[in-house]
This record gives sequence, structure tokens and C-alpha cells, in this order.
Amino acid sequence: MMPPPGDPWCTGGWPLLNIAATCTATHALGPGLRAVVWVQGCPHHCPGCLAPDWIPMRQARRVAPDDLVAELLVHPDVTGLTFSGGEPMMQAAGLARLIRLARQQRPLSLICFSGFTLAQLRHVPPGPGVADLLAEIDVLIDGRYIAAQNDNCGLRGSHNQRIHYLTDRLAAFDFATGPRQVEIQVGTGQVFLVGVPPHGVVTMVEQAIDRTRARLLARVPDNDIDS
Repeated sequence: MMPPPGDPWCTGGWPLLNIAATCTATHALGPGLRAVVWVQGCPHHCPGCLAPDWIPMRQARRVAPDDLVAELLVHPDVTGLTFSGGEPMMQAAGLARLIRLARQQRPLSLICFSGFTLAQLRHVPPGPGVADLLAEIDVLIDGRYIAAQNDNCGLRGSHNQRIHYLTDRLAAFDFATGPRQVEIQVGTGQVFLVGVPPHGVVTMVEQAIDRTRARLLARVPDNDIDS
């Protein structure tokens, strides 16, 4: 499905992606070294969501899929992409183009998280391009996050979520019961966690940030804070 002519959020006939964040190299969201795209906006509003700042349907970073490819593949050892959010299926058309362009440069695997179930995506897709994106995905982790069913295992946020091997590319990897990994990414003006955090990690990181901020403020004279 092509966007309407003159759409300000399109370029070259393709929708711009609305990106919350990216990570160009991590081992925490699937096998091998992976690049990650987190999209902005999610319709599910799951209580206890692990990324609440990325739920609102607001404009974040608008970028064309064609322009994002080079950023994601800057590391020569990246062997796969992971799409999360937010809700990737709300931007399926742009993400489908992104993975297709990236695969023109190297044979990447693709993992995608979605709060929609696979049956919903196939029979009642939430927007354009869902079938195109599903055709590119190797592993889909689907279903809404339920905090009470967070079993602290694998890459699923909660036990109700299902892992669908849509191809055999990553069939040897244990997504359901393996130990969780988490990495701390420090960017310009922000610190965020990459991965599905084990119990207690988010609180520990928030407390560490608060202590560091308090120590830094204690060293700054009052006249410097006011200036």
C-alpha cells in the first residue's frame, strides 16, 4: 500500500519511520551481534510495560528506512536485526522496507516483538504492510505483556507470550528459557537498558542513576546551578 501523495511523513513514496531509539551493537536481544530498532508508539498500554516512555503516539525521530540502513549496519559483525518498541506492527510497511534494504547488503536474521498475536496479524492486521513484514521475520515474539506472568526467563517479557519460528534460521536458539542479559547503553543525555531485564535490574539502575546525580549536584556550587 502506497502512502498518499504529498504526505509530509513520507519520502520517495515510502513512510518515514517514527523511531524511539536505536542500538547498533548488542548481544542482549537475540543470538549473535544485533542492531536494534525501537519504534515510538503503542496501542496496547500494558500495565507495567518495560518501556513506558515509548507508548505515547507522539512524534519522536522521523527517519526514512533508506537512511537508517547505514546506521544499523555500521558494525561489520552485526548478523541480525531486532525490532521492538513501542509496537513495530503499527509501522510495518516502513520496517519491511528497512529489512529488505538491509538484506541487500548482508544475510541478516530478523527478530520482532509485537503485542498483537500472530493470528491477529494474519487475519486482522492493524495497518498496511503487516503481511510484508511477517514475510521477512524469522522469529516473532507475540502477545501483550502481563507483569504478573513475568517468569524472569528468556526473551519473552511474560510467560503468556509465544515464540513463533517463522523460518528455521534461528531454530537452535532458546528464546523461552535461557538466561536474560541486559546491557546499559549511554547516549547523549540518556541512559537506557537493552534487553529484557531480569527482576530488580531496572530498580537497581534507577537507584544508581539517582545516587550519581545527587553526588554530582552536591559538588556543583549553587551559583553554577543557577547560571
